[in-house]
Amino acid sequence: MSMHPVTERVTARIAERSRRSRGDYLARIDAARIDAPARRQLSCGNLAHGFAASGGDKPMLKTGSGGNIGIVTAYNDMLSAHQPMEQYPTLIRMAARNAGGSAQVAGGVPAMCDGVTQGRTGMELSLFSRDTIALATAVSLSHEMFDAALMLGVCDKIVPGLLMGALSFGHLPVIFVPAGPMPSGLPNREKAAVRQRYADGKATREELLEAESASYHSAGTCTFYGTANSNQMLMEVMGLHMPGSAFVNPNTPLRDALTVAATEQALRITALGDDYRPLGHTVDEKAIVNAMVGLAATGGSTNHALHLVAIARAAGLLIDWDDLDELSQATPLLARVYPNGSADVNHFHAAGGIGVVIRELIDAGLMHADIRCVHGGDLHQQTLVPELDGSTLRWASPPAQSRDTSILRGVAEPFDREGGLRRLQGNLGRAVVKISAVAPEHRAIAAPAKIFDSQNAMLDAFKAGALTGDFVAVIRGQGPRANGMPELHKLTPTLSVLQDRGQHVALLTDGRMSGASGKVLAAIHITPEAACGGAIAKLRDGDLIRIDAEAGTIQADVPEPEWAAREAAAIDLSGNAQGVGRELFGLLRAQVGPAEQGACSLFANDDMAGH
Repeated sequence: MSMHPVTERVTARIAERSRRSRGDYLARIDAARIDAPARRQLSCGNLAHGFAASGGDKPMLKTGSGGNIGIVTAYNDMLSAHQPMEQYPTLIRMAARNAGGSAQVAGGVPAMCDGVTQGRTGMELSLFSRDTIALATAVSLSHEMFDAALMLGVCDKIVPGLLMGALSFGHLPVIFVPAGPMPSGLPNREKAAVRQRYADGKATREELLEAESASYHSAGTCTFYGTANSNQMLMEVMGLHMPGSAFVNPNTPLRDALTVAATEQALRITALGDDYRPLGHTVDEKAIVNAMVGLAATGGSTNHALHLVAIARAAGLLIDWDDLDELSQATPLLARVYPNGSADVNHFHAAGGIGVVIRELIDAGLMHADIRCVHGGDLHQQTLVPELDGSTLRWASPPAQSRDTSILRGVAEPFDREGGLRRLQGNLGRAVVKISAVAPEHRAIAAPAKIFDSQNAMLDAFKAGALTGDFVAVIRGQGPRANGMPELHKLTPTLSVLQDRGQHVALLTDGRMSGASGKVLAAIHITPEAACGGAIAKLRDGDLIRIDAEAGTIQADVPEPEWAAREAAAIDLSGNAQGVGRELFGLLRAQVGPAEQGACSLFANDDMAGH
């Protein structure tokens, strides 16, 4: 199958745009390669410190020639998705020892739960936790003891942060090791209905808590298709998982077998052997394009309009929202998983899951098959399905067709002709919108603005009965430089109530929405942000705003002379500087780049920094 012309064109454009930065990156990581155990570079004193507490692995680390794996773990037992990883290092050490190598926990990184911090002050640290995780990953791997690395992480900012940090050590082979989703609980739509009733004053707190705890009920990832599960899809289509690892439930024999297999494979693909697969060469422009196509085909999280830009930059690659928009318009929507449908990720996996999606997109020429996947093959092998034959791990072919076409379909009969994410642009700037969960009749709006400087201000207006008629809720001062770009998912039930009452409503913000947000039109990540003098700060109550997700436009319908003469409103950020740790993040707020450049604070000295 020849490549789809859009995939071919966007890939070539990225490669040309990135020629200098990618060349510099590859030269740096290639120079770091060493064809002997990395620890042999260390002085005797350095090395003795490195293996002093290694017990039975000490002889191997002292005089042996086997590879040593650095484990970077995001384990904590508050975050349900990461709780199953508590025993992973023990299992990995045993598997490495049995394969003639060794493994050490190189370091731990923070793992913040957006589910706990939604609507709370701590959400202002959420996006910056990604950059913090990248820094912590780099610190973990800086000891030069390791020949490969395993990344233990699943959730929203954790996987992007781990990958960004690991890419600074792109000469190492790196495999991502997930924990899998919790078993299905209360269906996500039933949970959302209770949330909406509660927002409308028709359900009690006790009823809401019962619904929430019946949905989030066990160890493992939340089962909706938000950012965490989009992460897992991305690791598959970029070739950074063992095949089919994403959605195997935790605490099962198959899950443990996949963790052992990842350990064994990491030792096979070091520079010490003959199948060297360094991370920095796996994550190339083709892998990044695969990620954007996979995101579109599955209706994935809008947060990856930020994360993929930052991940690409960490690999010396420059992408923008035009790339994502063009690929999304060429990619059919193949999955209906909540909030894009009623199914959860367990149902999606049972219907054929990622393997079917990848095979369909390769066959359509939309995904590049010829990437150097960590498992030793190319993306064709990524479609394989893991299963146990007794205690032996084997991989089978994915089903020839979807087992449930209400959840998963092929390219010939997609749910929609295009994917879930679009770029908007106009006199208000550039923004992102997710349309895959928005009904066609709600994909465009022309309505007056109601201006708020916080989500709580809008919720107060709702409680006061002030949100009548059609309107566009403008929540500004929520960008990365203003307050760390929190998710505004707390608004979703309220806006849904208003829409269900028959009002035409939409959201316009320089902040983010949760990957679980869905049915209300939301133009998000608008850049330039208000705190940087962006046009969103020029808006006044009553200004007519036109948003058309199909046409890709976002416009303030204000006469041009008046618009040009207006000054941007000053944004009061005094309340965002302190409390719940925010005083420690002032440097990141001051340094962070704009949303379309990944809202990242790490690239201070290159052409991706600044506004």
